Amino acid sequence: MNNLDIVFEDEDLLVVDKPAGLLMHPSWLDKREKDTLASRVKTYLNGAKVHTIHRLDRPTSGLVVIAKKDNVAKLLAAQFAERGVKKTYWAITRGFTPEHFIVNHELTEELDKIADKHASKDREAQTAITHFKRIGISSVNINVGRYPQGRYSLVECSPITGRKHQIRRHLKHERFPIIGDSKYGCRHNNQAAFEHLNMNSLALRAVRIEFIHPSTGLPISLETDKNSQWAQWFDRLGWQ
Repeated sequence: MNNLDIVFEDEDLLVVDKPAGLLMHPSWLDKREKDTLASRVKTYLNGAKVHTIHRLDRPTSGLVVIAKKDNVAKLLAAQFAERGVKKTYWAITRGFTPEHFIVNHELTEELDKIADKHASKDREAQTAITHFKRIGISSVNINVGRYPQGRYSLVECSPITGRKHQIRRHLKHERFPIIGDSKYGCRHNNQAAFEHLNMNSLALRAVRIEFIHPSTGLPISLETDKNSQWAQWFDRLGWQ
């Protein structure tokens, strides 16, 4: 049984829509979890080597590019390193954001306590830039902390750099944290969205990716839309 949502496939590439809650690879965060995106892809490719070129956090859904060959993986990795890949995300945030805004806020790399325990702790902050465009707003008559109404924005996020948790940290910095973000979000907003809107996961989704096909040299642009979870959220927030 194919438990992958395949968006694109040819002899060199596989692009899938990762569901929220699925780990990319086995992790010390959950040593008992055997079901990962990498394991699903490996099964689909009949045990072949899996080259995941980039990653999404476990609670983030959306597009992931996988290379089937070593040379293709190297060429794609170079595009990512040289900022030649354009990625676009949706985020549902607290409050009404500006219609357009750019966050140019340096970020210090966050280290995992176990995975990075031997890494240097004295790393300098790195340039981090994200473009944001608001594409929807919603007001809902629910109690959020001491407020009688919840306000939400649907934001298109285009990271120029690729720092860890960049979109989540930049929106927190601007005081528009993503709904369902247990690390950088607002507890009161998360609780209200969970109880009244059934928003029980991080509201961040990778919806478009653009790059140069490493074999043909042609530009490729791939998109995904709402999955069933996001369709329910859109419906509850009154968005078409």
